Amino acid sequence: MGIIIKPIITEKMTAVSEKMPTRYGFLVDKHANKIQIKQAVKEIYGKEVVDVNTMNYSGKHKSRNTKSGVISGKTKAVKKAIVTLAEGETIDFYSNI
Repeated sequence: MGIIIKPIITEKMTAVSEKMPTRYGFLVDKHANKIQIKQAVKEIYGKEVVDVNTMNYSGKHKSRNTKSGVISGKTKAVKKAIVTLAEGETIDFYSNI
């Protein structure tokens, strides 16, 4: 599996991209470091990366009541990366559709 799993396309990330047009969010491999993420973005999109910020999210505990009793579990842990590109560079996620 690659370093970058998928781009984050949500309302919150779109608002950030409108404020700062050179910032993009990605879900990345939990074991990837900032240098690997920077190289992966450059390799996949061919853009120059200035800065990478990462965030680790642990899985949340969830439970629900059913006829057969309480089912408990946990969502999976993820790592997010906010990538800042060089001035004037953009990534178009919708061009492949």
